[in-house]
Amino acid sequence: MTRRRLLAIGMFVTLVIAGAVSYFAVSTPDGLDATTQRGCQTVKVDGVEQLHGSCIAQHVTDHAMASSPLAGYSVAGLHGATGIAGIVGVFTTLAVAGGLLWLLARKNRASA
Repeated sequence: MTRRRLLAIGMFVTLVIAGAVSYFAVSTPDGLDATTQRGCQTVKVDGVEQLHGSCIAQHVTDHAMASSPLAGYSVAGLHGATGIAGIVGVFTTLAVAGGLLWLLARKNRASA
């Protein structure tokens, strides 16, 4: 099998996994979120979820990337675009990792 064919198959599998599996993500809190919310109840007030009670999560603030285009596993302006966000995230990660590996390989060739 050629390197190009293997890369094409890998990209296809990545697209399928990132695009399809992302839609199975659930909105319930993961282990860390659930642990920090112990002692509180989530209540909707005027359409906004608020925590009532006493828990660590009450003191949480938004992080610096909270308003970024892919925040919250979605695409800004597109409701239900979890699959697109998954695909963009995976390919961004692959591009950054591939670029770093390319730079390291280039540096090793230059020093050899």
